[in-house]
Amino acid sequence: MVSLFTSVLLSLCLFSSHILSNVNAKPKLGFTTDLIHRDSPKSPFYNPAETPSQRMRNAINRSFNRVSHFTDLSEMDASLNSPQTDITPCGGEYLMNLSLGTPPSPFMAVADTGSDLIWTQCKPCDDCYTQVDPLFDPKASSTYKNVSCPSSQCSALKGEAPCSTEDKTCSYGISYGDGSYTEGKVAVDTLTLGSTDNRPVQLKNIIIGCGHNNAVTFRNKSSGIVGLGGGAVSLIKQLGDSIDGKFSYCLVPENDQTSKINFGTNAVVSGPGTVSTPLVVKSRETFYYLTLKSISVGSKNMQTPNSDIKGNMVIDSGTTLTLLPVKYYFDIENAVASLINAEKSKDERIGSSLCYNATADLNIPVITMHFEGADVKLYPYNSFFKVTDDLVCLAFGMSFSRNGIYGNVAQKNFLVGYDTVSKTMSFKPTDCAKL
Repeated sequence: MVSLFTSVLLSLCLFSSHILSNVNAKPKLGFTTDLIHRDSPKSPFYNPAETPSQRMRNAINRSFNRVSHFTDLSEMDASLNSPQTDITPCGGEYLMNLSLGTPPSPFMAVADTGSDLIWTQCKPCDDCYTQVDPLFDPKASSTYKNVSCPSSQCSALKGEAPCSTEDKTCSYGISYGDGSYTEGKVAVDTLTLGSTDNRPVQLKNIIIGCGHNNAVTFRNKSSGIVGLGGGAVSLIKQLGDSIDGKFSYCLVPENDQTSKINFGTNAVVSGPGTVSTPLVVKSRETFYYLTLKSISVGSKNMQTPNSDIKGNMVIDSGTTLTLLPVKYYFDIENAVASLINAEKSKDERIGSSLCYNATADLNIPVITMHFEGADVKLYPYNSFFKVTDDLVCLAFGMSFSRNGIYGNVAQKNFLVGYDTVSKTMSFKPTDCAKL
């Protein structure tokens, strides 16, 4: 009798476990949405009064500002990774349209591979910057719920997230390297992403930051940030198995056109021309690290000064230039200049040290990035950027960090795939405007 009872109980437990696993399992997703460059006429950052050289100068300045934040983080002790002391690079170069809550409240946010938390400004706002979109009202969303503290969702932010003594809810505080910050409540709600097939994708119980005290450099423009980094609360990690840890993007060369970001089954990068390199895991999970072994300019191959260090370069869609350690940068610049039979030009407004008259018959040498196991040959528009109709400049710059940054100019017209499960990064030459 006892044996029979035990057998029935075990069967019921196994059956219940099976049902629960099916209920909790996330269906496989595959979808694509738009990425809008901040200098696109579709962007709230767009300033029609700016000249092309002013836009590029601003992008270069943002690149150099951003690298200092990557330096701070990459060399920072991982034990400092608590929500209230986190220092993160603020902003990026691309934006996404999305909605939060039920019914959906639309807003535009910076899509950032260099940060994790998804956050937006919320009512009531103790100290908020003016934004284009209406403030999100948690009370108007039937699916909004504050995260309790302590809880696994609160601890996903790493470290000891502060708890409210009044209602035992989880709070967050993020300081950005440029002096910006956001503070508020950690919550879960339904996030809705637009899709290129006109079928919005609803993502339930997504951990977000509801910012009640915010000051950022993109004030009056973006409503917040969508973190696409490798940390536990990023959009990528929260989607997890439903996208098999995969996302990819294809950045168009012209900023007034719309780029694409793909998730899950839509994000596979394969076929002729595809090369892959390992993603290196470091203590700071947010960033995506690659190992750069050397760079070739024409037939001249120059080894990186730290080629023996795994993960010596961060790939980042939010940085415009590709940034290299100072001496190595000048080695590359000199090698490029030696193969271009044209007089150098200078535009003090840009700050780039290697520029040429665009009307000259430039024979730009092939620059190849030799990542571990993957050789990525850059096209002329990956190596040089157009400042005006009369001026082009080298799309590389100096970093005072031991790590380099692989910027978005070098990534344009490549389908760039992130597989966070197999820990690989793939590149495939692609006409992104045709996707």
